[in-house]
Amino acid sequence: MTKPHDATKHDSAHDRAVAPSFAHRVRFTRGALDASNHTLREVLAGDAAIASRRAVVLIDEGVAAAQPRIAEQLRAYFDAHRAHMPRVVAIESCAGGERAKHDMTVVDRVIELVELEKIDRKSFVLAIGGGAMLDAVGFGAATAHRGVRLVRMPTTTLAQDDAAMGVKNGVNRFGKKNFVGAFAVPYAVVCDESMLSTLPQAVFRAGFSESVKIALLKDPAFFAAIERAAPAIAACDLDASSPVIRRSAELHLAHIVDGGDPFEANEARPLDFGHWAAHRLESMSAHAVSHGDAVALGLLLDCRYSNLKGWLSDADFARIRACVAALGLPMRHELFADTTRLLSGLEEFREHLGGQLTVTMLRGIGHGFEVHELDADLVRRAAGEMA
Repeated sequence: MTKPHDATKHDSAHDRAVAPSFAHRVRFTRGALDASNHTLREVLAGDAAIASRRAVVLIDEGVAAAQPRIAEQLRAYFDAHRAHMPRVVAIESCAGGERAKHDMTVVDRVIELVELEKIDRKSFVLAIGGGAMLDAVGFGAATAHRGVRLVRMPTTTLAQDDAAMGVKNGVNRFGKKNFVGAFAVPYAVVCDESMLSTLPQAVFRAGFSESVKIALLKDPAFFAAIERAAPAIAACDLDASSPVIRRSAELHLAHIVDGGDPFEANEARPLDFGHWAAHRLESMSAHAVSHGDAVALGLLLDCRYSNLKGWLSDADFARIRACVAALGLPMRHELFADTTRLLSGLEEFREHLGGQLTVTMLRGIGHGFEVHELDADLVRRAAGEMA
């Protein structure tokens, strides 16, 4: 006969809160690789042993093509500040754009370089490129040695005003956005606005969908500032665009650091406003629709849904549409006609959240709130208007 279990003799419990502390260092500058610019040097200065560290550098192949002297400039900068910088032991280019996230090629190459070049946990992987490439390189850096130091140098408007501020890294699998990845706080982020000058106009504009998103969620005055600057932004005026990029980055960073959920353990994710449809459009188009353009379309869809539900006024919805149009961002796409495939993105989004569906909607500009279900017929109506 089995004896009854005596919890007092055999069981114990040891529950403790884990509260690690990280520094998230973000700098904006121009001409970061000019030897007279000390931004990169100074952001690494907190490591007293910096000169003994090593670094491997990966450059987005699109950046390398647009700036053919970048590897030379990088070596010259590190040489000029040799006593205050890690030693560069390898510089390579790699796939950029969503191609960097289609498989594990970039991730595996980062891990190989960490091994081949003896990059220890306090040495560096420096990634120079757009948001998708930073995601893939960051995933490799986060997994080699269970995490080596990552320095991001984002080179697109979208990466500088949003993606590089986050602590997420990952690649796509099974046709799903960011299905595989890791959370890891970068050692530093250095945004060199001069690198934006070589972007194609459509790529330059696309990044401002994330600025519109964060303004709609957090800051009505910032939204008004984007409205005023929109024609200049659409013309790729860097001086007019810079304050918008920096304010968007500041708001994203503040939410991530001060919002109480940097590693997204909760189901509510305000920064994913418009993203359930955006991610679905990207996969439906085999990533022919860029992330920035998809976010513009996704937030317009959710704004129209909010308007149809009576939450968002006609006047506010008209302002939002006019702003997106003035920025030169897309307003409609034929894939919206396939509402069956579009709506299947809600279940994927719920799985990614890890619980009940939680989607951000708007009650007004600067006033987001959470809902846990969507009226499929109203989604179809809103999507049909944008097809």
